[in-house]
Amino acid sequence: MTATTPTAIPLRALTSRRSFKFLRAPAPKPDELEQILQAAMSAPDHGALRPWRFVVIQGEAIGKLADVALDAVKRSGDPRMTPEKEKSVREWMASVPLFIGVAQKIAHGNTKIPEHEQLLATGCAVMNILNATHMLGYAAFWSTGVGTYVEDVQNALGLDSLDYRFLGYLAIGTPGCAVPPANRPNFREFVSEWTGPV
Repeated sequence: MTATTPTAIPLRALTSRRSFKFLRAPAPKPDELEQILQAAMSAPDHGALRPWRFVVIQGEAIGKLADVALDAVKRSGDPRMTPEKEKSVREWMASVPLFIGVAQKIAHGNTKIPEHEQLLATGCAVMNILNATHMLGYAAFWSTGVGTYVEDVQNALGLDSLDYRFLGYLAIGTPGCAVPPANRPNFREFVSEWTGPV
């Protein structure tokens, strides 16, 4: 990576990141994946509970995930899982070289840190993963499909629903097609300055 590439400047990398659903190989190399996952550890985390949990799914395990998740969705009675939809999801998953399951560990014994702060910490860890992925020249997509809200899928990933809140998957790889830059709003639409009581 040279000093002239857009992602060489961290702030430009943050503002140029966007989601890519259609991905292909290659995925990050093992040492790059370690860097990406380590970046998650820098998320703000009240009480140092480290509530985030990640499950790496790659290679032949992706096909197994597709079988487990799609079968569970069909058993759940979801009418959206038509044969056409199932075919489309299987083709999409087969093209993605790496998935990371995302979950928040429920701190049952915690009486100090509100649960929503733990959820926010997990979201921040995911954002660090997305940014690190982009900075290394790859792309990602946070999906809450593929049975995210079906308990059998969560349990199959080793994330017992009594102890974890499953939050979906990060699909990671190389962009499968050209996508224009995202049209971002001006921050001024969402910011005000407070100078004292109203």
